[in-house]
Amino acid sequence: MVDGDLRNDNLARKLAEEDIQHAVITHPANALQWPEDMRRCVPNELLRVDRMPHPSISRPVAHSRVALDARQLRYFIAVAEELSFAGAADRLNVAQSAVSLQIKWLEEAFGTRLLNRRKRAAVSITEAGRLFLFEAEAAIRQLERAEQVGRLAARGELGQIEVGYVTLVAVNRILPSLLREYRGSHPAVQLRLTAMETPRQLEALAEGRLDAALIRPRPSYAAGVAARVIHREALCVALAADHPLASSRVLRAAELSNEAFIVPHVATFGSQVERLAAIGRFPIKIVHDVGDFVTALSMAAAGYGVAMAPESMRGFGFPEVVFRQLADFAEEVELAVAFRAAEPSASVRAFIDAAIALGRRPCGTLLSE
Repeated sequence: MVDGDLRNDNLARKLAEEDIQHAVITHPANALQWPEDMRRCVPNELLRVDRMPHPSISRPVAHSRVALDARQLRYFIAVAEELSFAGAADRLNVAQSAVSLQIKWLEEAFGTRLLNRRKRAAVSITEAGRLFLFEAEAAIRQLERAEQVGRLAARGELGQIEVGYVTLVAVNRILPSLLREYRGSHPAVQLRLTAMETPRQLEALAEGRLDAALIRPRPSYAAGVAARVIHREALCVALAADHPLASSRVLRAAELSNEAFIVPHVATFGSQVERLAAIGRFPIKIVHDVGDFVTALSMAAAGYGVAMAPESMRGFGFPEVVFRQLADFAEEVELAVAFRAAEPSASVRAFIDAAIALGRRPCGTLLSE
């Protein structure tokens, strides 16, 4: 009993079936929005039943709220479906008295009958009971879904993560290989990918706008940010297919002494060109600064100069450009996955682990896929 009016047994008997108090189970409408709110949802088996005004119910009773738990809902659903207290008890593997007690509590709390009981007839459900049954079943489904969501999220198998990447990881097949690997083990996790240069990625990572970053590694990182190298590959010289040096399979640094260099504004390629010139003992005469590798290769194809580029840039598919190795310049370009060292999300940690594991594979297994 939740109200003094309800302690009077005569009141319950006076509530005829046509005087139905419509009980509606309420819960936050956006409790399981996909996917952000889903990660924040904590399964809660306590629901509220709000009384809707009815002429036969006093105002204090009509505006009171009844706390329900999932057990009471499941007991009522079982009786309503079995139309038998004994059958419901067997189905639930509990004592029949426990079922009867919970149904009685519900009816007293609501101030109306949910079930009709007759000695020589099967249990039947009232109109109020039918309305309540519909909402009770929906509430149980919602609770079961919330429980499943919680378990999946705890294992890192559900949610959304934000990942940044430099263009090179898409060209050298690091990115497609990583996405395929991660999707195979975490198909329900949504990935949002954003192409951006390394400095912007590291800034976004430190501010929490990115969960993981595929970058060109740096000598140091902001506090709380860590990185692991996952890929290395050789640097080559890209030049026009009709360039006089294109006939040689391997070049030496000194052979580039008269060339103009096309340098993309990407990471440390400018300093690498300077080190190449130092090895070849020549001054750099002309430098074309461009925004990206596509522009650099386009200008090289047109004969404006030569470009230093990772070997995987062959995948851009410029038939007018050839790539030549350097015999006396052994520098490599590296790629890394950067992340917050104290990352709490299981789904993000799994992505980072997948990137690190991918980096342990021989480069050829990525480029040949």
